[in-house]
Amino acid sequence: MKNQFLFTFALGWALAVVFAWGIAVASAAQQQTAPAQQQNAPAGNAANGRKLFVSFGCYQCHGYEAQGGSAGPRLAPRPIAYAQFMKYVRHPTNEMPPFTEKIVKDSELTDIHAFLRAQPAPPDVDKIPLLKQ
Repeated sequence: MKNQFLFTFALGWALAVVFAWGIAVASAAQQQTAPAQQQNAPAGNAANGRKLFVSFGCYQCHGYEAQGGSAGPRLAPRPIAYAQFMKYVRHPTNEMPPFTEKIVKDSELTDIHAFLRAQPAPPDVDKIPLLKQ
């Protein structure tokens, strides 16, 4: 019984480390392509975008910092390109309701996208003390 517990515990830690490593690799790859994707994005107002993100209820699925939640994926940092973002919000393919121009103006979506771009990147895996044990 004790050996089974130790095996399960060790397996859990190993999976956590592999998961964290995978996130770090994906994050590094996304950081390399992010500037090119965001060149055509209007500046927007990130502070207003944060307010709009909350007022339109985006946080309910995506979390207050757009980190993702049980019902919605992570949106930040490094969101999808501005044009893709606008298209998806207007015509989503999954369970997200569509936000038409009558509900959210283009300028408001621009501010929300600016908020997503302004979110800080997570710390490097090497800088997370718990993963160094």
